[in-house]
Amino acid sequence: MKHRFPFVRTQKRTHGMFTGGLSRRRMLRGILHGSAVMVGLPPLLSVRHAFGESCDDGFPKRFILYYWGNGMLPHFWTPTGEGFGDDWTLSEQLAALAPVKDKTTVVTGTAVRVPNLLPHWSGAMGFLTGAAPVGNDSAWDVTAPTFDQRLAAEIGGDTIYRSLEVGVLTDQSISVAGPGARYPAENDPYTFFERIFGSSFREPGSDAGPDPRLAWRRSVLDGVMDGIHKLEAQVGYEDRERLQNHFDGIRDLEQRLARLEEDPPELAECSRPGAPETEYPDIDGRPQIGARARIMSELSSMALACDQTRVLTYNLSSPLTNVLFPGVSEGHHTLTHNDGGEQAQVHEITLAIMDEFAHFLQTLDAVPEGDGTMLDHCLVLGTSDTSEGKTHALDEFPIVLSGGACGAFKTGLHYRSHSQENASKVLLSILRGFGVSSDSYGQDDAYAADGLSAIEG
Repeated sequence: MKHRFPFVRTQKRTHGMFTGGLSRRRMLRGILHGSAVMVGLPPLLSVRHAFGESCDDGFPKRFILYYWGNGMLPHFWTPTGEGFGDDWTLSEQLAALAPVKDKTTVVTGTAVRVPNLLPHWSGAMGFLTGAAPVGNDSAWDVTAPTFDQRLAAEIGGDTIYRSLEVGVLTDQSISVAGPGARYPAENDPYTFFERIFGSSFREPGSDAGPDPRLAWRRSVLDGVMDGIHKLEAQVGYEDRERLQNHFDGIRDLEQRLARLEEDPPELAECSRPGAPETEYPDIDGRPQIGARARIMSELSSMALACDQTRVLTYNLSSPLTNVLFPGVSEGHHTLTHNDGGEQAQVHEITLAIMDEFAHFLQTLDAVPEGDGTMLDHCLVLGTSDTSEGKTHALDEFPIVLSGGACGAFKTGLHYRSHSQENASKVLLSILRGFGVSSDSYGQDDAYAADGLSAIEG
């Protein structure tokens, strides 16, 4: 029986392919048969290298970055004991991960080694790019792509989407392709559903041919590219660079459309889910966190099961978020600074976040693939922007790895660093575990030439 999710459609809404979120992206205007055409460009990547990495059973490896804002509380987070199996016990804040403990590794005691000058961005960008961000808290930028985008450039070329960025309580993604190129997160479940599973989606084994509009859209892109080539001879060097970036983006979109016209991969557990509701309004001034998170988890899981992407960034919440979680008196960020004592309300929020993280992992684990599950073919990296939100600390950085990516990484392990090892070592190990040849990761004090061998399979 095919794996389906119990969504309910409450209202019909029409969306064209690739239309969701276009107002947040750069646009090109082309002319075809006398008609103006608006083309929404996908994110531009500085490197485009397709590198297929599969497991021994033929299923693809996937990488997922699961991210939440405002950290955790180290004294409630760190497990007791070290090693494998029964040698360690999940902490109170990690207790929700018990159903997948044997498929999960917790790394504690490492530090993000960048200057802590931007309270909620130094840790996030320092860890995910290996370099300190520049600017200030309200106007920051990066000098390198975030880790998920670096990996997408290596392994994302064989799927329709090099990467997908989704949000639950935010439309701000932690994913950045490079300086000035931050990606948005799609946080509307229906729009995300239409983008992935709309009219152009074909289930494996379906007799339906490709959407005839795809060929028309590709011809539109041909017209746009012809216009770019003509302009190149008439503009200066800087404008030619901008045009080349547009050209690269269009070629990426053209390749995506071409893949949509191909026969879908024969993946037994892939099916079009039912549509989610069109709206999830706040209740008594508070967002429906659980309902939104679980629908986005299920849609994301099926997007991976259908091999629409092999790199996904799931943004539960963003740094500085002040979302009102159930049962607390103030917003999350405010409480990290105002909640007294052992910060009981912050603790409750972290428990709620870990409940959603655990549900996401179990959703992946519920999809059978070969002799295992989809979670077994994934590596899910769970992390935040800081350890303790009150102090914006960059030591005791939260790192949870789940799935093992087909044995590339050890599972059922608590690894404790007693020397504040460089957190970049974890990301260097992940690069290598996905078949990416890399001598190092990070810059300056965040530079790592060796991975964290204790977690490598």
